[in-house]
Amino acid sequence: MEEANVGAGVRRRVTTMAGHFAGDNADAGAAVDAGPSALTRQAAASTGAGGFTVAVLGAAGGIGQPLSLLLKQCPLVASLRLYDIANVAGVAADLSHVNTRARVMGFTGPEQLGAALSGCDLVVIPAGIPRKPGMSRDDLFTINAGIVRDLVAGVAKHCPTATLNIISNPVNSTVPIAAEVLKAHGCYDPARLLGVTHLDVMRARTFVADAKGVDPSRIDIPVVGGHAGVTILPLLSQTTPWPPGGFSAEELHRLTDRIQNGGTEVVEAKAGAGSATLSMAAAAAHFAHSCLRAMDGERGVVECAYVASHVTALSFFASQVRLGLCGVEQVMGLGQMTLLERAGLEKLMPELEGSIAKGVAFVKKGKPPQH
Repeated sequence: MEEANVGAGVRRRVTTMAGHFAGDNADAGAAVDAGPSALTRQAAASTGAGGFTVAVLGAAGGIGQPLSLLLKQCPLVASLRLYDIANVAGVAADLSHVNTRARVMGFTGPEQLGAALSGCDLVVIPAGIPRKPGMSRDDLFTINAGIVRDLVAGVAKHCPTATLNIISNPVNSTVPIAAEVLKAHGCYDPARLLGVTHLDVMRARTFVADAKGVDPSRIDIPVVGGHAGVTILPLLSQTTPWPPGGFSAEELHRLTDRIQNGGTEVVEAKAGAGSATLSMAAAAAHFAHSCLRAMDGERGVVECAYVASHVTALSFFASQVRLGLCGVEQVMGLGQMTLLERAGLEKLMPELEGSIAKGVAFVKKGKPPQH
């Protein structure tokens, strides 16, 4: 029965493309003010034109707003649900004026979370507080862990088969938190839970391209491990195509350090006014689009992501994955690594292991483990 439902869903999404622009353009602000039952009916109606239904949880924030704008321009999105605890009605109304096919609806507060999530194919979660100067991703844990836990519980209740893209930091812990919540609700599918680490790949491409005088859009560099500091491991030896002159030892050290600390670079440059919001939104939109392309039947879509993994001894690890109709189709290995990269792998393991354990303990015990 499940396979039949999946097949029917796929057939629905890849047919009748002309119908994507059908239907009236209801005012987004009116949707925000409607009662929960009316919202649920209107949201259900908005999915009938084909394409995918995508929710952004935390859509009024520094990442959520530009991310929502980029997703509004994705041709595979038919219905875009914007959720936040406040200030989302204006964002939804604003975006609804952009002349692309996605129909935008806004949802405010926990009482409207169910309507926002009902029937979603993909849920992207950037919700949470941003980093500030002197703050590590681990410092974000206390607040953001609870936010992710509660939002994922809503996903488990209202769209348990949706693919989840987790952006909220610290990703090294919030993805394990999401997994434990989904397990508790009996709907955990490791293939559908992905931590978004594509910003590390974007930074690696950009910094290497700047250093070597090449086009950043034409190179690729796997970035593995986790999504914080030393746990970010760029595999520069696997840069494709190989840059002119290769890398000196000094370049390897400098580039690795900058890629690992790219987030801190932005936080310090903004001097307390925010963190990496625009680049994170661009990375998240690219990754979400890749997920949708694969869900739409495109083959050979490969991205780096932080997922349930057997690549190392750790239960979660970022590596290249092949995406498919139902999320992760294959978790790929690390390939041939240099001695320096192997040393980096050994160095990151204890910290990443602790972050995973902290997330699991938060859900199971209600607090992180004490050291």
